[in-house]
Amino acid sequence: MHPILKLVAQRVALGILLLWAASVLIFVGTQILPGDVAQSILGQAATPQSLANLRAELGLNDPPVTRYFAWLGGVLTGDLGTSLTNGRDIATAMGGRLWNTLFLAFWTALIAVPTAILLGLVAVRYQGRWPDKLISGTTLATVSVPEFLLGYIAVFFLAVQYRVFPSISTVYDSMSLGEKLNAIALPILVLTLTILGHMMRMTRAAILNVMQSAYIETAELKGLGGFAVIARHAFPNAIAPVINVVMLNLAYLVVGVVVVEVVFVYPGMGQYLVDHVAKRDVPVVQACGLVFAAVYIGMNLLADVMSILANPRLRHPK
Repeated sequence: MHPILKLVAQRVALGILLLWAASVLIFVGTQILPGDVAQSILGQAATPQSLANLRAELGLNDPPVTRYFAWLGGVLTGDLGTSLTNGRDIATAMGGRLWNTLFLAFWTALIAVPTAILLGLVAVRYQGRWPDKLISGTTLATVSVPEFLLGYIAVFFLAVQYRVFPSISTVYDSMSLGEKLNAIALPILVLTLTILGHMMRMTRAAILNVMQSAYIETAELKGLGGFAVIARHAFPNAIAPVINVVMLNLAYLVVGVVVVEVVFVYPGMGQYLVDHVAKRDVPVVQACGLVFAAVYIGMNLLADVMSILANPRLRHPK
């Protein structure tokens, strides 16, 4: 087998193993939550007999191992279960929410990734001078501020004070693309500021790491300008760590948007999860947790594969 195929197969096998371990942790975590599912569904006025009947109907009297494998078998066949609060199929209800989260993540990534790489190149070009200090200081400040605080600041200035964008990011299928982008402008701004610093600083550090190499000095001796050397010679050889941090931040855009979606009442996966955690809808919480775990593990797997393909030293470890 070709070394690259062998490495990719190893990464895929490890990803599947991690996803299985994540499913076990998600199931165990939801089972040890305090409270009674049947009681939360029927309310405080429920009789003991009605509670016992509902527990039997939901399979809560079965051993945990039996319930786990029943749930896992359903997941493997595409059946994520049924919501306890409204009786709807979880996969169907989650489809629209997942699409909304991916829509928000796509437009955020389209703005944040090129901007972060460009700022990283500029910071390297003017290393130690005021552009580098300004970019590094600003991005460090945005990374240090929690997402919910950035969200409230953006709402106060851009929605309340100046009324540039709406404070609640509600989107509908009937809305045009321009209307949707206007509705999600503030969440995009907050998410961009949140992930921009990580990607910019990693780009800067990775490029500076290769700037002392002999081939960089050779390119400079040939008369190439500072930015040309960075863009044409340093950046391509520093691409592997940049790919890793970009993919991890893209995974965050899908997995870590819970706080931002709640702040802006955006109808995505994060809001969907929080709503059903409050209702103690265990099947929905399990399904959302598994989807988030699959996305995060998948993005990490993709980052590993892309790093292998981009770095000759990883393609030929010997």
